[in-house]
Amino acid sequence: MNRVFLLLALFFSACTPQKKTEPVKLLGAAQGTYYSIIYYDEARRNFQPEIDSLLQAFDRSLSLWIPSSILSRVNNNDTSVVPDKSFEDNFNLSMQVAANTNGAFDVTVGPLVRAWGFGFDEKKHVDSHIIDSLLQFTGYRKVKIQNGIIVKDDPRVSLDFNAIAQGYSVDLVGDFLERHGIENYLVDIGGEVKAKGQKPDGSLWKVGIEKPAKHQDDLRSLKAVIALKNKSVATSGSYRKFYIENGIRYSHTIDPKTGRPVQHSLLSVSVLADSTAVADAYATAFMVMGFEKSKQFVEQDSALEAFFIYARPDSTNQIYITKGFKTIITEELK
Repeated sequence: MNRVFLLLALFFSACTPQKKTEPVKLLGAAQGTYYSIIYYDEARRNFQPEIDSLLQAFDRSLSLWIPSSILSRVNNNDTSVVPDKSFEDNFNLSMQVAANTNGAFDVTVGPLVRAWGFGFDEKKHVDSHIIDSLLQFTGYRKVKIQNGIIVKDDPRVSLDFNAIAQGYSVDLVGDFLERHGIENYLVDIGGEVKAKGQKPDGSLWKVGIEKPAKHQDDLRSLKAVIALKNKSVATSGSYRKFYIENGIRYSHTIDPKTGRPVQHSLLSVSVLADSTAVADAYATAFMVMGFEKSKQFVEQDSALEAFFIYARPDSTNQIYITKGFKTIITEELK
């Protein structure tokens, strides 16, 4: 009798339509851009208030736009400021990537970026004299943390974590979700993405790789689609932020060594890594290094994969994809 009951129970269970697990979708604003978060939770908990609070606290640490942030106070040489964990994490990882890339990644390059007209300062008439003066207090080796205190070689040294902080904030949100038992999610903040687990049907998270635009105001289109699981991807490019003056194209990517906008063929690079902050930082560094040096670097680093788009001499675009990155491409578009 028990066996019959069990068989009947299994029969009716198999015939009963299974309730589809719906994702929780959160949309909001942070760091001057958007965020999009999707996760699966049987309890369908809405974590948006907590995530908004988390991102606001992060801004109070690393935002250049908040005068009272830890970063603003450091840049203003406030001797009473104490770096928090977010500040120290971003600082330490920035110094590590800077050392690994021989200074191509440099969080002290902000004054040069703004001098060239990419920031909240008014664009200066940049000449060799101005560049040389700004280079005197540019360089990642000119600042360090000692016993929890920021120490600068020159008080004019300032820090800007824009090239890593967005990726780090994605990791923060991911860590928050995992602490609350969420094992399957996709976090996207301003195009920097972290994927964990998969969807209930077993499919992976799909993410688009943007095609470099010919003009700054062109509509966005995709060059490829990738499937992510337990990985992060961040993209950096020179095709949206630039201006042309006297026939010369000036990119927002500044070489910390020369103090000038880079002049090379690399248009865009998407970096795949375990950490979104790491992917974000190296994507920026590669845009400084250019295609050939970046290709050589990433081929020798087993923790990184990359998707490069660069310009040929005839102005057509060419792609180069590392072996590991190729394995996650589900669709390559023209």
